[in-house]
Amino acid sequence: MAVAGVLGAGAAYAQTTGLDLAKNKACMACHQVESKRVGPPLKSVAERYAGQGDAMVDYLAGKIRGGGRGAWGAVPMPAQTHVTPEDARALSEWILSLAPPKQ
Repeated sequence: MAVAGVLGAGAAYAQTTGLDLAKNKACMACHQVESKRVGPPLKSVAERYAGQGDAMVDYLAGKIRGGGRGAWGAVPMPAQTHVTPEDARALSEWILSLAPPKQ
């Protein structure tokens, strides 16, 4: 029981720090967690790429730093070169954690 509480607290901590990092790196200027802004909702990104392992974390981190186009419509995502590789990986892990648990 105590382990579940610690694990739950860790997930909540990651959610808070992930959101804080996303705000700090200006991700929230174009993305929201639950609704579309310029880019897709981060939960939609998480749902699309959930369960694909560590390679998906690296893929998303690359998209954050290098930008992309076409995966979510006509509006391209500009490269976010101000985000360090470490922060891009942390953001990717947080985004993927937003996916609902598999049933």
